[in-house]
Amino acid sequence: MGYWSKGLEEIFREFNSSSNGLSGAEANARLKQYGLNDIPKRKEKAALSLLLSQMKDLLVITLAIVSVISFFTGGETEAIIILVIVVVNVLVGFFQEYKSENALRKLALLIRYRVKVLRDDKVVEVDTRNIVPGDVILLETGERIPADLRIIEADELEIDESVVTGESFPVHKSSDIIVAEKLEPQRMLNMAFLGTLVVNGKGKGIVISTGMKTTLGRVATYLKLVEPETNYQRNIKSFSRFLIKCIIVGMSFIFLVNTLTVKSFIDSALFSLALAVGIIPESLPIIITIGLSRGAMLMSRSGVIVKKLSVIEDLGNMDVLCADKTGTLTQNKIALHDYIDLDGNRNEELIELASHCVSVMEVGGEIERTVTGSPMDVAIVEYANKQGISRSGSEIVELIPFNYTRRRMSVITRDGDRYLIICKGAPESLLPVCSTMRTDNKVSRLNEDRVQRLFEDLSGKGYRVLGLGVREIEKKEDYSASDEHDLTFLGFLCFLDPLKPTAEQSIQELRELGVEIKILTGDNPIVTKARAEEVGMKVELLTGKDVDGMDDESLRKAVEKTNVFARLTPEQKARIIQALRKNDHVVGFLGDGVNDAPPLKSADLGISVDEAVDIAKEAADIILTESSLDVISKGILEGRTTFANTTKYILNTVSANLGNMASLAVISVVLDFLPMLPFQVLLTNLISDGPLLSISTDRVDEEELRRPKNWDIGLIGRFSAFFGGISSAFDFMTFGLALLLVGGNIALFRTCWFIESTLSEIVVTFAIRTKKRFYQSRPSRTLLGISIMCGLLTVLLPYSQASAYLEFYPPPMTLLLTIGGILLLYFMVDETVKKRFWSRYVPVLEQVVVPRKRIELSRVQRLVQGMVATICLRSESEISIDSLFDDLKSSVDYPISQEQVVRNLDRLRRFGLVTIDWRERTVRREELMKEYVMRQVTSEFWPVIVKDWQRVSSTIQAKYNQVNPEYQGLLVPEALS
Repeated sequence: MGYWSKGLEEIFREFNSSSNGLSGAEANARLKQYGLNDIPKRKEKAALSLLLSQMKDLLVITLAIVSVISFFTGGETEAIIILVIVVVNVLVGFFQEYKSENALRKLALLIRYRVKVLRDDKVVEVDTRNIVPGDVILLETGERIPADLRIIEADELEIDESVVTGESFPVHKSSDIIVAEKLEPQRMLNMAFLGTLVVNGKGKGIVISTGMKTTLGRVATYLKLVEPETNYQRNIKSFSRFLIKCIIVGMSFIFLVNTLTVKSFIDSALFSLALAVGIIPESLPIIITIGLSRGAMLMSRSGVIVKKLSVIEDLGNMDVLCADKTGTLTQNKIALHDYIDLDGNRNEELIELASHCVSVMEVGGEIERTVTGSPMDVAIVEYANKQGISRSGSEIVELIPFNYTRRRMSVITRDGDRYLIICKGAPESLLPVCSTMRTDNKVSRLNEDRVQRLFEDLSGKGYRVLGLGVREIEKKEDYSASDEHDLTFLGFLCFLDPLKPTAEQSIQELRELGVEIKILTGDNPIVTKARAEEVGMKVELLTGKDVDGMDDESLRKAVEKTNVFARLTPEQKARIIQALRKNDHVVGFLGDGVNDAPPLKSADLGISVDEAVDIAKEAADIILTESSLDVISKGILEGRTTFANTTKYILNTVSANLGNMASLAVISVVLDFLPMLPFQVLLTNLISDGPLLSISTDRVDEEELRRPKNWDIGLIGRFSAFFGGISSAFDFMTFGLALLLVGGNIALFRTCWFIESTLSEIVVTFAIRTKKRFYQSRPSRTLLGISIMCGLLTVLLPYSQASAYLEFYPPPMTLLLTIGGILLLYFMVDETVKKRFWSRYVPVLEQVVVPRKRIELSRVQRLVQGMVATICLRSESEISIDSLFDDLKSSVDYPISQEQVVRNLDRLRRFGLVTIDWRERTVRREELMKEYVMRQVTSEFWPVIVKDWQRVSSTIQAKYNQVNPEYQGLLVPEALS
C-alpha cells in the first residue's frame, strides 16, 4: 500500500518523526544515511573521450580506411577530401554530446532553493539539498515543493502539478486517507511532488522520498540513460555493413583473378584495392550533411528549429506521432462553451447571472483589458465581454468567496429594491442548498435525478460543469455562507479547453502524409475521448491502469489498434513509445513538460515547443516556435525531401560504381594491361561525385513525399545489381569499340573509358533521379548546371596540359562521337527499363515500410471525398460552388459549412484537380482528377469511400436526372470487386 493510504500516525511511526519534525542531530544523521536531496550530474567526459566516441561510428571507420587506401594507391587528393569529410562529421557529432548534461543541469535547478522546515520544534530555513525523509515542510503560496511529501495539514491548499501530470488545473490537496492499492499521480490528492508549485493556501507535509527516489528523480534517471539508437542511426549502420561486405568480396575476387592471370602481385593488389574503394560512395557523409543542413535552414523558416541534424530524416520517415491533447489539439486555455438550462436549451439568462458571480480583476482601458482570476471566472467574463453582455446593470452588494469546504461561491446583487443571491459551484455541492428548480419557465420542486442525468450527460461530452442557482433575498447589513439555502437550480455552465481551429485539418494532413496520431495524456479519459472525437478520430482508448495490466507482448499488440491513451504517467508514456518502436514504427513525441522528458528521450525524435519548460527543450531534438501540427507537417515534407535526395545519391553512385568496378574486374582478366590506372579510377569517382554534391537542391516528385519511407538495403542491392548490370553492358560495348578503334594505344584506351565511365554516371542521374519520364520531372538548376560543368571538364581534361600528368591521350572526334552515341543509347535504355524495375519492387517495399493500419476516415477526409464525388458525378465539367454545397448538404450525414467547403476546394486547386473562378463562384474539374480518382479506386480506402460516392450519386440522380457516366461506372458491383 502507498503512503496515500496510510494514516498520519502510521507514517510518523514509519519515519520515526512527529508533527513537530526532526531534531537537528537526527536530520544530520539521516543526511549521511540518505545523501543529498539532489539529482547527481553525470560525470563530464573529457574532450578527448568525446572525440573518440564519435570515431566509433562504422561509416566513419570505413571512410577512414578508404582514405588511407586512396593515399597509397595514388589518390592523394581524394584521400585528403575524404579525410576532411570525416573530420567535419566527427566535429558535428562532438558538439551534440552536451545535450544530456545540459538536460540534467536544468533539472537540478528545480530543486536548489531554501525552504521552511520544522527542526527541534522550530521553523528554520534550510537548503533543499539538506532535506531528509521524515522532515516536516511548511508549504505556502508561491513556494516550490522540495521533495515528495505526504500532506499532513491543508488549508485551502492548491498545487500546480502540470510538470508531473500534464494537467493544467491546480489540484486541491487534503490530508485525508485514500483507500487504494495503486493510484495514478493525478489522483494522489494527499501527496505533493518535487518540483510542483503551491498556487494557493498553505499546509504542511512530511518528506517521504528525496533526490533520485522522487517522482522527478525517476525522470532524471531517463535523462541519464544513453539515448536509444534512432531509426537514422540504425540505417547508417546497416548501410555501412553492406558497403564493407561489398569491399571485402570485390577486393578478394579482383585480386585473386588478377593474380591468377600472372599480373604483377603489387599491381594486382593496388588495382584490387582501388576498385574495391571505388564502390564506396565516399561523399555520402558530406551529401547527407549538406542535405540536412539545407533542410534545417528551410525548416527554421517554417518555425521548426533542429538541434540535431540527423533527426531531419527521422522526421521525414516518422509514421507515428504521439502527442498530448493539451496544446496540440486544444488551445490550453479554459473557455465557456455553453450554458444550458434544465430543459436542455441554451439560456442567455444563465450567462447574464453568471457574469456577476465571479471574482476577477480587470486591468486596462477600453481598447485592451486583461482579466485575472480563477480560470473559469476569467472564461465567464471574457465570454460576456465578447458577447457584449453588460455587467453594470446590477450592483454587487457582497461577495461570499469560494472555499473547498463548500465548493461554491455566491454574490448578492441589487437591482433597484430587488436583492438576489446568485450561487455558482460544483453541481454536487450546489444541489444540497437548492430546494426548487426551474423547467418550462416554471419553478417546481427539485428533482435531483433529473439534474444529475443532465449533469452526467454534459460531463460525458467532455465538459467541466458548474451549476447555477438563485433566489431573492431580503436586504440586511451582512451576508454569509449561511444564506446559501432554498435556492432555485437554473442550469449549467459548460467549460472546455477549445480546439485549435486547424486541429482537425492538421490531423487530416498528417494522415495524408502517412503519419498516424496517437494521443498520450495524463488527462481525464472522458474529456480526452470527447475532444479526440471532435477532430474526427475514431477513438480506441486505454488508460494507464490498462497499460500497467499488460505484459510487453500484449502492449505491442494493443498500441497498434489504440490511438488514445489517458491517465498516463511519464513512465507509461515511455513504455508505449518503446512498444511502438519494437513494432518497427518510426516514432515522434511532442511534449512540453518535465513529465514529458522520459517519452521525449524514448522516441526516435523528441519534439518540444518554444514555451516548454527548459528540461523538455533540452531533452528534445526539435523545437517548434509554435505548438501546431501544421508546423510538423511542413517539417515532415522537408525531411522526406532530404531523404529522397540522399537516396538518389546512394542509388546512383553505388549502382554506377558497382557496374564500373565489375566491368574493370572482368576486362582486366582479358587485357594484358590495366584498363585504368588506380589514380584514374579515383579521379572518375571524384568528378562524377561533383554534380551529386548539389543533389540536396534537387526537386522531389510529389508522389515521393506522400508516405514515410525507410532505407532498404535489399532494394539498394537489387537496384545496384539491376542498373549496375546495364552499366557494365555498355562498358563492355565501349571496351570493344575502343579496342577496335584505338589499336595498341593504351593511353587512348584508358582515356576513352575514363570519359565514358565518368559521363555515364553524370548522364544517368537524370534518368534514375525520378520514377517518372525524365521530361515529366524537372531537375534543379543547380544540379543541371554543375552536371554540365563536370561533363565539360571530363571531355576537356585529355586536351589540357594536365593530360600528360594524368597519362591521358587526346581522343579524335570520331571516338568522342562514338562515346556520345553509347551514352545516348545507355540513357534511353535506363529510361525505358526503370518503370519495370520500380513497378516490380516498390509496391513490395512500401508494404513493408508502411505497416497496414486500421481503415478509417475522419470527417474532413470524408468531406473532401464527398466534394470529389460531387464534382465528378455531375455531368457538367463546370458547376457553381453554391450548387456543390447544396448537393453535399443533401448527401452527407454530418454538419458542414461553406467555409469548410471553400477551404477544401482550395486544397483541391493546389493539387491541380480543379480550377476555380472565385468571381463567378464556379469550379471546373481538370484532367488530373481522373488519375486521382483511379488511384483512390485501387487504394485500401475505396470500400469506405465508395459509400459516400453512392449517397452523392443518389442525390444527383434525384435532383438532376443525370449522372456522369464516366464515373458512374465505378459504382457498379463489377468495379467494386
